Amino acid sequence: MMLSSFFEDLTKAYQAELEDLQSDSEGNDILTSRLKSKRAQFALMMPMIDTDPEMVSVAFHGGIDFVNPQLLTMLSSDEPDDFPSWADVADAVQFESWAQKLADIALQEPGGERFLITTICLEYLYEKSNGNYHGAYNQSAHGESDDAVEGVENDEDEDGSDLEVEGADWLAEQGFERLG
Repeated sequence: MMLSSFFEDLTKAYQAELEDLQSDSEGNDILTSRLKSKRAQFALMMPMIDTDPEMVSVAFHGGIDFVNPQLLTMLSSDEPDDFPSWADVADAVQFESWAQKLADIALQEPGGERFLITTICLEYLYEKSNGNYHGAYNQSAHGESDDAVEGVENDEDEDGSDLEVEGADWLAEQGFERLG
């Protein structure tokens, strides 16, 4: 498979991001909780979709079924300026219900279509490179994901405001300025 230079660089960064999320400093597997946290903070990470898409794309990890792998293989050889519209690509994948909610959020952003195409290609390339990927992470990647997205949709509830504060704290720790 011939990857574009865009995906050649990003696939390594995406894999590194997932590896960083995999375990804590004591070596405990905490991928599930970290992915849940990323999903809950997804809307707050939208400013990063152009500069660090791999850091946001991991929120979709384990939530995409690939209906048309041939199209994804072809897309992975394209540079972003050559990407088709999302409408031309959308049928190549099927999102889990929680991942569809994230996709809907992304599509409201400028650059959201490009980000989603990047995301589905990164997840496809990750899965393809690991052979039988669904064995080790299938349960943890899919478990309790709908709950993680609830806070994104209902910012007025008490948990939503806590998530908003936690998300703002996390972004500040990453070097982003606080809004407001």
